[in-house]
Amino acid sequence: MTSQDGKYNIKAISNLVGIQPGTLRAWERRYQILNPVRNDSGHRLYTEEDLKKLKWLAEKVENGFTISQAVSILENEVGHIDTEEEEEVESPRKIRDQLLKLLLAFEEGKSQDLINQAFSLYSVEKVVIEILGSLLVTIGDMWENHKITSAHEHYATQILKNRISMIFYSLPSNGLLPKAIAVCGPEETHEVGLLIFTLFLRRKGFEVIYLGTSIDDNDIETIVEEVNPTFYFMSCTMLHNAPKTVEIARGLAEKFPFLQIGLGGYAFDQMTAAEKKEINGFLLGNTKEHWNKWLQEGLEKESS
Repeated sequence: MTSQDGKYNIKAISNLVGIQPGTLRAWERRYQILNPVRNDSGHRLYTEEDLKKLKWLAEKVENGFTISQAVSILENEVGHIDTEEEEEVESPRKIRDQLLKLLLAFEEGKSQDLINQAFSLYSVEKVVIEILGSLLVTIGDMWENHKITSAHEHYATQILKNRISMIFYSLPSNGLLPKAIAVCGPEETHEVGLLIFTLFLRRKGFEVIYLGTSIDDNDIETIVEEVNPTFYFMSCTMLHNAPKTVEIARGLAEKFPFLQIGLGGYAFDQMTAAEKKEINGFLLGNTKEHWNKWLQEGLEKESS
């Protein structure tokens, strides 16, 4: 039997990864990430490869990523699925856990050394997304749940963001490519999805002005006028913030007709098909292929 042979029914795979069958079917239907075979009775049979994928995705969700973000990482081949890796001393998960302890103990020197070690072992994308980005989510959740003080949150977050910023701005930009602004939508503080997308843009050579968490509504038009970007990207994770984010996008599109505006994030994944249809031109999608297609169309509009 090979890793491509069906082995587990949906009840067995559900027990092994701790995900309800209904959720598994929803993931399979929405993201096309699994390809279970069917037995003679027409029932799903999942492979060893499916099991590895699901365990990896479940771990990412447990560590604070949304399922759409986890799938995006998987499809970009940034997340290296290897269950044996987690047994290694310097696995990303163990580095992340060690780094969390050091940051919460205000050990800056040791924290920086550990981050340097991570970059010596893994790719830039892997360190930014699976270690630094994941820690930003964890630390934010710990603070919101009153498990750490605001001092711990500010200190740890600042160090992580500074290292990510160093990476972004060390990547060369192509002067022939247009400028872009990346910012979270109104009332949005979760930056991981935006960080992943901004890293994607920077790796392609775009000059990106990364603003991070939401800025004052009154400042948005000012920054667009000052920077004169071709692209303006907004991320939104909370569904109740989506209408305001869309309202801002529409307002910008009306005032700046040549500005290409892209919206992404978990909130837009949760919209109904009818709601998505109304803002289809703004939606970036969840995968590298979607992002490339959207950018290509935007560049074609800009040059026409």
